[in-house]
Amino acid sequence: MATTAVVVGAGHSGLAMSRRLTERSIDHVVLERGSVGHSWRTQRWDTLRLLTPNWMTRLPGWAYDAEDPDGYQSAHELAHSLRTYAERFRAPVVEGVTVTSVRPHDAGFLVETDQGPWEARSVVLAVGSTVATRPACASEVPRDVHQVSALDYRNPGTLPGDGVLVVGAGASGVQIAEELQRSGRPVTLAVGEHVRVPRSYQGHDILWWMDRLGLLDESHDMVDDLVRARHVPSPQLIGAARTIDLNTLMASGVRVVGRLAGIRDREALFAGALQHVCALADLKMGRLLDAIDAYAGARGDRLEPTEPAAARLRLDLASGEVGSVVWATGNRPDFSWVQVPIFDRRDRLVHDGGVTSWPGLYVLGLPFLRRRRSTYVDGARADSDDLAAHLVGYLRSSAGHRSPDAS
Repeated sequence: MATTAVVVGAGHSGLAMSRRLTERSIDHVVLERGSVGHSWRTQRWDTLRLLTPNWMTRLPGWAYDAEDPDGYQSAHELAHSLRTYAERFRAPVVEGVTVTSVRPHDAGFLVETDQGPWEARSVVLAVGSTVATRPACASEVPRDVHQVSALDYRNPGTLPGDGVLVVGAGASGVQIAEELQRSGRPVTLAVGEHVRVPRSYQGHDILWWMDRLGLLDESHDMVDDLVRARHVPSPQLIGAARTIDLNTLMASGVRVVGRLAGIRDREALFAGALQHVCALADLKMGRLLDAIDAYAGARGDRLEPTEPAAARLRLDLASGEVGSVVWATGNRPDFSWVQVPIFDRRDRLVHDGGVTSWPGLYVLGLPFLRRRRSTYVDGARADSDDLAAHLVGYLRSSAGHRSPDAS
């Protein structure tokens, strides 16, 4: 089978690109290993709601128009919305097809699948399989302690034992820690670098302010350290009209400790710089709120500084105090099936705002892909428009001719 473009993945990014290609009359197909919105249905815990308010759930030609613009959709609600979105513009999605490899072929690419091959002049990776990342010390956790990543965590009832160690204090880590504590589990939260913000400030959601100030549209080519910017932890937010941070967690009974430094002789060892890490997060939050105050012309009420008590530095994982470890230490896309030389020495896909060095091959849906907004569903609108325009330009200039040295 042949087409002009193959889009891999029918999540919000893949559907946004499909809509842009449809608008430009580009023949294409969207290949999805599961069903539309597959990862939103299968790689989220049961109670998860989006960190962004409903008014930010926007894709090309579609925006939230129901009764609760300031509310927060559940993951399953978003998956349903994506299905409706795909049906509205008749996205050419082929479900139940797993892409096994993408490699250069003639004037384009050969996309191998478990249902047969596709030939295409261009390919958009949007984004591929996602796998959880764990530190090397995870292999040192005693075998009788259950381990699960945030991607695979579903609810407190799925974890054996009593106490839980949650590693990572981004959005996923703090939400899971709170849910576990509310279920009656003793919870220890290991905290490293984190981003602390209030859910609302001066009468508006914090993301409303970031949108209004243009912070979400900061371009990838304007950032000094882009690699670091793309790996900053997600802010401590929850899909509800309330603030969640280390102070609220400690007040509810969660034990907060420093960054997990390693595991030795069945003991978890924690860094002793927790107060410094918290002070740095508070400093960065203060800078953001100062910018909002300058824009609004008035100073709003600030959150109290984070003041953790003296944290323990060791936790015996063999004592029975901890029955499970939840690794909320981030995720990464799995591009092992992409057989095109676009990776660095650490096997990271190299791209310039979604445009790879191999002509006709694009990636969409990564954090801070082209702008800070890229991290959220809302970012797919502008990113897909930019990349679709670039793709059309490539098709016109190449006229079916491929040269790896093309710009």
